[in-house]
Amino acid sequence: RMVRIRAEKVKRINKYIEQPEINGEPEGDLLVISWGSTFGTVYTALEEVRKKGKKVSWMHLRWINPFPATLEKCIHNFKNILVPEINLGQLVKIIREKYLVDAKGFNRVRGLPLVTHELVEAIEKALEE
Repeated sequence: RMVRIRAEKVKRINKYIEQPEINGEPEGDLLVISWGSTFGTVYTALEEVRKKGKKVSWMHLRWINPFPATLEKCIHNFKNILVPEINLGQLVKIIREKYLVDAKGFNRVRGLPLVTHELVEAIEKALEE
């Protein structure tokens, strides 16, 4: 009983946390969802892609438990979802399971930050799909 009470308490936190804004159009072909230390690389990669005239939207999560209340609606407004992570893809797996979407992961496990040009290539490939 206490486990369920605590889970409900965590779920209600959504009412009090700042909801992330979508950077770009509220619907379209590609939404990039990032969190944590990927912020800088994703920001730079999106600048490069947008300079080429391509439209990509982005949402950077500050909290992942609970997910922002607005995340589900945003996800379902896009044809493709790309989740860059510096791990084995834990976030993309949770997003796939929770929202039943075919989100793609861009995962790197090297002990180094993501490389911008690799992420630009992954974004451009996702836009072609």
